[in-house]
Parts: sequence; C-alpha cells; structure tokens
Amino acid sequence: MIEKHNFETSKMNNTLYSTATKETTEVGENCLMDSSLVSKPGLRGNASSMQNQKRVQGFTLIEILVVIVILGILGAVVAPQILSRPDTARVQAAQTDLRTLSSALDIYRLDNFNYPSSDQGLEALVQAPSGFPEAKGWNPDGYIKKLPEDPWGMPYIYENIDGRINLISLGADREEGGEGTNADISLDNL
Repeated sequence: MIEKHNFETSKMNNTLYSTATKETTEVGENCLMDSSLVSKPGLRGNASSMQNQKRVQGFTLIEILVVIVILGILGAVVAPQILSRPDTARVQAAQTDLRTLSSALDIYRLDNFNYPSSDQGLEALVQAPSGFPEAKGWNPDGYIKKLPEDPWGMPYIYENIDGRINLISLGADREEGGEGTNADISLDNL
C-alpha cells in the first residue's frame, strides 16, 4: 500500500512538474520564472507592469510647480530686455528703408541722368513722373513696387537740393529733432 501511495505521489509530482514547466519560461541556466509574470502583447500585465505604468502616466504636482517657478523667473529676467527692443528694431527698419530707397534713387538716376525733383518726390520710383526734369529713360516696371512708410506710419521725406538728395524719417515723435528713438533718421547720418 505504501508503494502504491509513493507511486501515485510521484505520478502527481510529475504531473505538477510538467504543468509548471508549461507555464514557466527559462531565464537562466538554473533559474525558472513564472511565465504569467511576463507581459504578453495585447494583454494587461501583472502588478509590476502596472507599477511601471503608474510611474510613466504623468508629472507630480511638485514637478509642475518647479517648472512654473523656473518659467516665472525667466520671464522676469528676459521680458524687460525683449520689451525694450521694439524701439531699436524700428530705428533699424527705418535705416534699412532709407538705404533701399537710396539704391532705387541711384538706379533712377542711372536711367534718367538726374534724381527726381523734390516736387516729383519718391512717387517717381513707382510711376512715371511728369514735370522737370523729364524722365526719358524711366523703367516701365518702376524702381520699387510700393512706397514704404516709416515704422511709425509716416511717409519718408524726400529732398533734392541742387542734385543732392536726402531722405528723412522724423522718428517716433513724428516731429523734427528729438533724441533716442525720437531723433530724426536721415540718409545723411547713415
């Protein structure tokens, strides 16, 4: 009877071992791991994979607060420097416009042997001028497509005094004279 019991016990152990080996995955030489712990594609994993998902799901409140504080500090330091630059940018844009208009006037002079008169003005760069001096070689495509305004919304002032030209922007204050961004910007000063 004992032999029968031992035989049945060993048979049950073999059955349990074979069932266990079907559900195990070999990890190392003498180490076995339960295959139910290995996450399968398309299936939700076990507790350890759920813990990994919790770690990846989002930011903590402290992390978000740290980022907000850093952005606040950067804003406080950088914003004043950026906000003071538009005035400088407008002055530089006016200087660039004056150089562009000067180049267009030089090409006009090459075609017509004279600059436009003060009466003809900068419009002579866009459409054929009338009056003296006559523009016999005026380019039918014009010299610029459109007359620009200065960065403060005013037209540029054109002067031709005895063949010597000058272009002027009155600056931010839109009046003659001034200092800083209110100063007049002229082709003579570039």
